[in-house]
Amino acid sequence: MTIWEMLAVFVAGISAGTINTIVGSGTLITFPVLLATGLPPVTATVSNALGLIPGSISGAIGYRAELTGQRRRILILSGAALVGGLSGATLLLLLPSTAFETIVPVLVTLALVLVILQPRLARTVQARRERKGTQARPNGGPFLFAGLLLASVYGGYFTAAQGIIYLSLMGMLLDDSMQRLNAVKNVLAAVVNSVAALFFLFVAEFDWTAVVLIAVGSALGGQLGAKVGRRLPPVALRILVVAVGVVAIVQLLIRRYG
Repeated sequence: MTIWEMLAVFVAGISAGTINTIVGSGTLITFPVLLATGLPPVTATVSNALGLIPGSISGAIGYRAELTGQRRRILILSGAALVGGLSGATLLLLLPSTAFETIVPVLVTLALVLVILQPRLARTVQARRERKGTQARPNGGPFLFAGLLLASVYGGYFTAAQGIIYLSLMGMLLDDSMQRLNAVKNVLAAVVNSVAALFFLFVAEFDWTAVVLIAVGSALGGQLGAKVGRRLPPVALRILVVAVGVVAIVQLLIRRYG
């Protein structure tokens, strides 16, 4: 890499770490930059996954106050993230990229619809629970576990917009604030990135220069994202999720059909 390419990757890492902590979809920033430096798609994906681990951990640490009292929930849901992330990383080496690129925009669109409708749907679900005299399951039950498992398969494969899918699923099935759910999302993303990256270390090629630049940048961005994201009210956070998701869909469609 030239010095300017290295600078571009570093800045992309900061941006990705920031946006991943607040919403998700930071890969849509780093991945195109890595491709522009001349890295092959699979090498860029693998290097990106490795580099984003410090950013995910940094973001989770920045949200540590919102993680209070969620240990059991995180342990249970991390199981889905672990299995799904490893499965997705395996699929990256076995399947052509077009297989997931076709369905990804559909998944992200559905997730955005759920994010938009989440307050109304949550009220409907709560009213139904009250009529039946039941309460929300603190960990979301089997439906959330299965949904996060599938979302983590996708996350281990490409990672772009996985945070948006996580937030939409948890917002539907957990009775908690957006900020606390966002904190859980950061932990799950760290699990997926870590398990996928460890798998790639043994079976795939990566670029250490890109990995280090993204790692340092995303770690800084994770702290920045936590400071910004924790100050956003629920409505503003939801609007930001939708805005980033729309950009993600457009970029994915251009990449697939452009």
